[in-house]
Amino acid sequence: MNMSILEASTSFAAAKYIREIGRGAHAARSLTKQDTRLLFAAMLAGHVSDLELGALLLAWRVKSESVEELAGMLEAAHETCHSVSFKRGNITPVIIPNYNGSRKQPNLVPLLAMLLAREGVPVLIHGTTTFGDRITTAMLFDALGLPVCSSLGIAEAQLANEHLAFVPIQVLSPALATMLDIRNTIGLRNSAHTIVKMLQPLENHTEQEAIRLVNFTHPEYLHTLTEYFGKYPANVLLARGTEGEAVVDARRMVNILRINNGQQYLMAEAEKGLANTLDLPNGLDIKATANYIMDVYMGKREVPAPIAEQVNSILQAAC
Repeated sequence: MNMSILEASTSFAAAKYIREIGRGAHAARSLTKQDTRLLFAAMLAGHVSDLELGALLLAWRVKSESVEELAGMLEAAHETCHSVSFKRGNITPVIIPNYNGSRKQPNLVPLLAMLLAREGVPVLIHGTTTFGDRITTAMLFDALGLPVCSSLGIAEAQLANEHLAFVPIQVLSPALATMLDIRNTIGLRNSAHTIVKMLQPLENHTEQEAIRLVNFTHPEYLHTLTEYFGKYPANVLLARGTEGEAVVDARRMVNILRINNGQQYLMAEAEKGLANTLDLPNGLDIKATANYIMDVYMGKREVPAPIAEQVNSILQAAC
């Protein structure tokens, strides 16, 4: 992990930054990348008072983050993020963030990951283990008999031997995990929920060491993320997720856009019309979802066409 960009001081005056981003939806101004990096690092280090921290998170919630602010936040986040070592072969590893869980539709992130791992693609999933009453990938890993890695060493062994590892954010970055947990206090998501979906926790955190599956829920984030990954070095597959997770809707294909070093490629095109009818389990039924995933993985049920197309798009990018 890199040295912190902060001095040894345990307090950080944030008022001048709050004045910039907290002026309201129309008068607020974005910070520079460097100022955002400095400020976000202070926030992650616990050097900002609770009152100022809440004000900053709410101000960004109202204003939304600019491309330069996202860049500064991500750099600061990577400084707090431990690195998973991995001996890269001919296939580029894939990183799947998992921070939403399922509410209605089943969480099929484990199915996507298992199908990729079977093809020899190393897959690192990182995320929360619990999220309210939603069903997380960690819960489904447990139901499927797959380990949730409690240390970086275990994750590295799983990647090397099984091509598949799930690492909780608490293991990768306790600081980011703490900021995510603020949602339980104020009842709203904050900038950390966006940043964790952009993390690259392998080796040196550089873009070409892995392919990141980055998803969005709200259309405005598509424009922001496309602009961000077009400006800064990237190797990502960008698509609308299923209830906020980086697996496509099993009922209907969405656009999958690859952005690699400023170049954009449409890997898969969205279907038009109504969603297809599939016999899918209830999203809150862990056992039924795990059984469905195993049935598909073992060939007892067909892989939903959109997920098969997503797997194919990832294979094209990774191999």
